Amino acid sequence: MLAAMRRAKILEEVRRTGGAKVADLTAMLGVSDMTVRRDLELLDRKGLLAKVHGGATAVETAGAIELSFEITSQREVPEKEAIAARAATLIRPGMAIAITAGSTTWTLARHLADIPDLTVVTNSLKVAEVLHAQQRPDLTVVLTGGLRTPSDGLVGPIAVQAIRSLHVDMVFMGVHGLDERAGLTTPNLMEAETNRALVDSARQLVVVADHTKWGVVALAHIAPLSAIDTLLTDDRLSEEAAEVLTEQVAEMILIPAIGEFTPALDGGPTALPRADAPAY
Repeated sequence: MLAAMRRAKILEEVRRTGGAKVADLTAMLGVSDMTVRRDLELLDRKGLLAKVHGGATAVETAGAIELSFEITSQREVPEKEAIAARAATLIRPGMAIAITAGSTTWTLARHLADIPDLTVVTNSLKVAEVLHAQQRPDLTVVLTGGLRTPSDGLVGPIAVQAIRSLHVDMVFMGVHGLDERAGLTTPNLMEAETNRALVDSARQLVVVADHTKWGVVALAHIAPLSAIDTLLTDDRLSEEAAEVLTEQVAEMILIPAIGEFTPALDGGPTALPRADAPAY
């Protein structure tokens, strides 16, 4: 098979499924994994796909393409770990919180083991699994019903009805995209409605999103940037994006990725409050 034909087949498979593993592409094409990896590197340089650890994902565009949890959980892992660890410090014993579906919020759930007397409302099967595995008598997990999404979230009328009957102190939300004009967005229409219900149920909205989410606009609007009480993101965010966000978000916390973290004098990460908001 000619190299051009092989790469065309790789692109077709990645676009059809949203992402593919090197091992699966190797079996499909009957070539070595080194050949597939070289093809992926070339296609990534051309901007035709995004090379990730162990495979590749489709280049994301505005629309309704929702990647699976298995794919998103492999992206920006150090950044997500750092964001999740910092987000956990916002939670106090005895709180009732909500956690949306997503790989960053799933990472957050793994950091809750040492916080006593929690009630957690979630529409994420992955988050519920992590919390159930902790086997804690002081932890109450409320899992909404609903229709399952590729990111293992539960959405739709059943989820919305359950959420609207509850009230929590904070909701921790992962998003597909953050944009100056579009705000918080997701490819899934029903997920957008479910997340809006979670925002309405909470006293505070905390968004956890790494720098790659900036400038991404998906099909469905969740909320404007001004609805965010606290945004936790990593310090690879561009200066231009940081300027926009500090004008619209009540509090933004920039966090170095795990392995790159140098504590400030007070032991905390850099925090940038909005220009017209009080610094807490």
